[in-house]
Amino acid sequence: QVQLVESGGGLVQPGGSLRLSCAASGFTFSAYAMSWYRQAPGKERELVAVIFSGGGNPNYADSVKGRFTISRDNAKNTVYLQMNSLKPEDTAVYYCKAMRYLEIWGQGTLVTVSS
Repeated sequence: QVQLVESGGGLVQPGGSLRLSCAASGFTFSAYAMSWYRQAPGKERELVAVIFSGGGNPNYADSVKGRFTISRDNAKNTVYLQMNSLKPEDTAVYYCKAMRYLEIWGQGTLVTVSS
């Protein structure tokens, strides 16, 4: 069964950190580019970060550069998003996506940044 399962979301205070995980199964994880998207209430889904199959040269949205880090562990079929210096505007549902010949989406995990 092809699936992506995100975890690690929750409530955090401004300035805090969270690490999201996305566990993949049912496909050749190492061959896929992996990305994180987010969707805030009332807004369109936006790309946060992407890491390619080889792991090098990840790309980030300008709004998260210097604060978020995407990484992958092909041995564990997992992609991560380390989020530091979180801001209230980072509040959103975060989704991971696998992409090669097709796109595979996870169900999302909610991140709330609030005092």
